[in-house]
Parts: sequence; C-alpha cells; structure tokens
Amino acid sequence: MSDPASGRSYWDAVAGKKEFTVPLPEALLTRYVASDAALLDCGCGYGRSLAELQSRGYRRLAGCDFSSAMIALARARVPDAELKVNAPLELPFADRSFDAVLLLAVLTCIIADADQQRMLGEIVRVLRPGGVVIAGDFLLNTDARNQARYRQYQAQFGTYGVFALPEEGAVLRHHDRAWLETLFAGFDALDFQTTVYRTMNGHRSNGFYFVGKRTERTGSNA
Repeated sequence: MSDPASGRSYWDAVAGKKEFTVPLPEALLTRYVASDAALLDCGCGYGRSLAELQSRGYRRLAGCDFSSAMIALARARVPDAELKVNAPLELPFADRSFDAVLLLAVLTCIIADADQQRMLGEIVRVLRPGGVVIAGDFLLNTDARNQARYRQYQAQFGTYGVFALPEEGAVLRHHDRAWLETLFAGFDALDFQTTVYRTMNGHRSNGFYFVGKRTERTGSNA
C-alpha cells in the first residue's frame, strides 16, 4: 500500500497554480441530484466545482480536501460551503450526512487499489441509503507517450496505469475499466459514460463518468 499522504506537499505547492479540468457533469447532476440535496465535493481542491454548483442553485454544499492550501482557496471562493481539511482516506463527516457525493479527479491521486477501496468505503459511510456518488476520472490511454510511462513505472508501483510526473513530484493513476467495475461493485450502477478530458498539463486523456446508488447491501453502515 502506498503512503496516501505523500502527495500533500505537491498539492499544497500547486494550489492557485494548477487548473483542474474534469468538467462538472451538469446533465448527470440535473438527472440524479436534486437542488436541495446535501452534497459533498470530496477532494474539492480550490472550490471550482463547488462554485459552479452554487451558481446552479445548490445550497447545501460541503467540501473536503487533504491540502490545507487548497481549502484556504476554497473558503475564499465559496464562503457559504462547509469546508474541512481531511486526513488521507478519511472523511470528517458523520455517517449518513449526504444525499450525494461528487468525486472528480480524486481517484487519479490515489494509486493503490486498497486505498481506493478505503476511500469508497468512506463515501458509502457518509451517504444516506439511496444517495448517489458521481465520479469522474481518467481511463487508460493507448498512445505511445502514455503506454511508455505506464510500462516505465509498473515495476515500481505494481499497477499498469500508474506514473510519476518527475519534474513536478506527483504520482497519478489512469484506470482500467475492469478495475472500476470491481471498485464500484457495491453500488447500483445508474450511468457510465466515456469521454475525453484535457489534463491539468494540457494533454488529452480518455476519461469516464460513473453514477452509482448506495443501497442497503453496500455495507455494514446501511
């Protein structure tokens, strides 16, 4: 298992410098999340998505991020939201606090299978039965540049799709769809869409959106 706190210094350092680019899935939100829902943006960064949600009429908003520098920016941007710094892989909210959890470009920052599963367990815990998770993140790519770095780092990190940005100090993950089916198996799948994103460094990458419903069979906190 990797150290999930190891990337905190990187995200603190790039707060205010990097633009997060996975778009807020407006059509999915309109379809699955009522405007009066209690909504958590998990890994909210500098508050970009929270500000968009607020502009679309969502008012019961909360966010968390393990980067205190990111949360400071988010507080200035969305002062009405409930914002907290969280420990890695832990959500600082009570059981069954939310009707929906947004998870945009967060799994890419959690490279180990077990750590991703722990994060999903926390999301199950804070969701009310019948609540939904909306995730958007990166899929594996087949271009030469990405394949070369997947192979380069596979021995070091143990997973094809994990790679480092040596000049920046970040380690990220692109995902195999079969793994995503395993990761989200505890949810009733409502929607899965593939897309193409622009990365924060200006490249193109395959991506996905997933919508899943928390049901009574998703865990002991049901």
